[in-house]
Amino acid sequence: MAVLAGSVLVPGLGEIADRFGEIVVGGDVLGELGVTLARVCLGFALAFAAALVVGIAMGRHPVVRRFFEPAVLLGLTVPGLVWALLCVIWFGVGLANPVLAVALSAAPALTLNVYQGIRALPGELLEMTHVYRFSPWRRLRYLWLPALQPALFSGARLGLSLSWKVIVLVEIFGLSSGVGYQLNNEFAAQSVAGVLSWTLLFGAVMALLEYGLLQNLERRLTRWRKAVSV
Repeated sequence: MAVLAGSVLVPGLGEIADRFGEIVVGGDVLGELGVTLARVCLGFALAFAAALVVGIAMGRHPVVRRFFEPAVLLGLTVPGLVWALLCVIWFGVGLANPVLAVALSAAPALTLNVYQGIRALPGELLEMTHVYRFSPWRRLRYLWLPALQPALFSGARLGLSLSWKVIVLVEIFGLSSGVGYQLNNEFAAQSVAGVLSWTLLFGAVMALLEYGLLQNLERRLTRWRKAVSV
């Protein structure tokens, strides 16, 4: 494609590979990726905790559902770009900016998944927890979390994909470190090969999280389902 285009705006594979090597060898690539990953993890953890509490409450109490449902639906429709811009305006260049932008973008999808998982629970299991007088902690540990595992993992994948998109926008607009900041530098230098190289590195981290972390964790935590089905 690069040869056919004959334009400097469409780099060849060799040029991309060269720039990729320069970034990996000559730059602080691990530091930049680590900063972005830390921001994503903090924001996603905040979104996950909030979604777990609100989603379970929405599934158990109609009043809570009616109160939070409009906010969840609105959050699903707001583009990540809007959250990025608002958090830059509200919180400046501090840590709160990327963390809250990620949390605000990921929380609605996670909350909806948790709510739907709670609604799908068999009524007999809920009645059993009442009969045996399970405490809220025991219900969370032995009923809700095991039953919600499929919804939580699907929500985690969706939430992480949204988080990565938003964190890049936040770093581009208002921060001086991270992958988004480096992408902005490559854009300012009109380096298409540099933009594609950082994008490839970004994609490699996403693949590592999916295949190295989420899938392995899901297999371990869902072994009991396979044992029961057998």
